[in-house]
Amino acid sequence: MLPSSTRMTATPNPLATTCCIIGGGPAGIMLGFLLARAGVPVTVLEKHKDFFRDFRGDTIHPSTLDLLHELGLLEKFLTIPHSQVAALSAIIGGERFAIADFSHVPTYCKFIALMPQWDFLDFLSSEAAHYPSFTIRMGWEATGLISENGVTTGVRANTPDGPVAIPATLTIGCDGRHAISRDAGHLPLNDEGVPVDVLWLKLARQSSDPENALGYINYGRLIILINRNDYFQIGYIIAKGTFPQIQQAGIPAFQQSIERIVPFLAGRSTEIDSWDKVKLLTIQVNRLQEWSSPGLLCIGDAAHAMSPVGGIGINIALQDAVATANILTEALLSDSLTQHHLRQVQEYREPAVRKTQRVQVFAHRILDRVLRDNGPIKPPLALRILTHIPGFQSLPARFVGVGLQPQHIKNF
Repeated sequence: MLPSSTRMTATPNPLATTCCIIGGGPAGIMLGFLLARAGVPVTVLEKHKDFFRDFRGDTIHPSTLDLLHELGLLEKFLTIPHSQVAALSAIIGGERFAIADFSHVPTYCKFIALMPQWDFLDFLSSEAAHYPSFTIRMGWEATGLISENGVTTGVRANTPDGPVAIPATLTIGCDGRHAISRDAGHLPLNDEGVPVDVLWLKLARQSSDPENALGYINYGRLIILINRNDYFQIGYIIAKGTFPQIQQAGIPAFQQSIERIVPFLAGRSTEIDSWDKVKLLTIQVNRLQEWSSPGLLCIGDAAHAMSPVGGIGINIALQDAVATANILTEALLSDSLTQHHLRQVQEYREPAVRKTQRVQVFAHRILDRVLRDNGPIKPPLALRILTHIPGFQSLPARFVGVGLQPQHIKNF
């Protein structure tokens, strides 16, 4: 049995909690919500003072909308401004190909909701705050772990008022691909290697612009447009390590490249008048060998960084959170948590994560070939055939919208 936070110090620490979650992203907030809903004392640490960050996914998938429906929050959630995508298509060499159709996915909602992730996190954390056992500390940055005899017994953090120690029965790392939790816990990482990166920028959107949430492929480039109502968040896919060459070619050449690949953006690319408006996002696909050690568990990107392919990273992270709550809640409530419970999370979730990453790595190989040819692309015959097979579009829709291991809320 893991040591209880109440036994960690002779003098009770007012910050002591049953579960301390590092990271206020989708996995951390959802897990904190579910644990607090069941009555588990939980503290979430978020190093920023708000959730407003551009480097977050905007896709709320049908399986996530199912979770909100099970929690009785869907109707309220859908009052937040968003757009709905019922199908995905790609423009390849100037031709449109229907790739995914969500009309037949086995979920309550048959669409992806596109919403800035900060709105989703604000909503979920506000709902979680209704439970007295939920605490979120904004602007509190985890700096390390507290350890006793090889067991993690809490978190050290910097706060606006200085450093603090937070004793906890269980610490859960939800702090992303640069996780302090897994580094401090000395958990070894296997890296798959990725041949592409993303340039992240934004351009004005007009109401007459076509809807497309998958991408435009041509001239050795893939551009993804994310509708954020009055502007597009743009992901410009490049071969890994080639950003310096793109910068050397100059801003005008970069502007021309955007407009050549996405013609309806003509005249708008001049908004990108400085490289300061273009951010390089390094794509990773990796996985911890062990997701846990005594007193510590990592989930989401902290345990397995996902590629942006399919926009499914948030979906995987949320499914991790639900599975973790389902597996651990009873043990946390009864103060009977053991290392076996923590291993159960990995044993249950890792097969689906591995298979999903395998699909993403395969997609990277295809992208790598596309990015090696700077000429006009000719859509492959196989794609023409596949997209005309009845039912084909339901397969990628299910993979993207539901995933390989959809989760359901367990009530305690």
